[in-house]
Amino acid sequence: QVQLVESGGGLVQPGGSLRLSCAASGSIWGAYVMGWYRQAPGKQRELVADITSSGGTNYADSVKGRSTISRDRARNTVFLQMNSLNAEDTAVYYCNFRTSYTGLTYWGQGAQVTVSS
Repeated sequence: QVQLVESGGGLVQPGGSLRLSCAASGSIWGAYVMGWYRQAPGKQRELVADITSSGGTNYADSVKGRSTISRDRARNTVFLQMNSLNAEDTAVYYCNFRTSYTGLTYWGQGAQVTVSS
């Protein structure tokens, strides 16, 4: 009942920045958590950052200090701004939506981020 559409992925040079967007639509109600996960080639999917419906944020140690997760409440859109990108940031980034009351989880289609010179 919730659809997530991601955009903003692409190729960026080391030290550069990018901004990922995730637009949510459908039955959005109650408390929820939206976040970004990433999966690098040959590695497990890991949490990058998340934000609650109340505005609280959480970051992985690997991106804390150079990344910012934010939201546009009016448009049901979550953003991930990443700066000082390096090769280790290369991955497919997935938007995630989890309802706090039911535990239902939804995933975006994935956005490829490649950090290379």
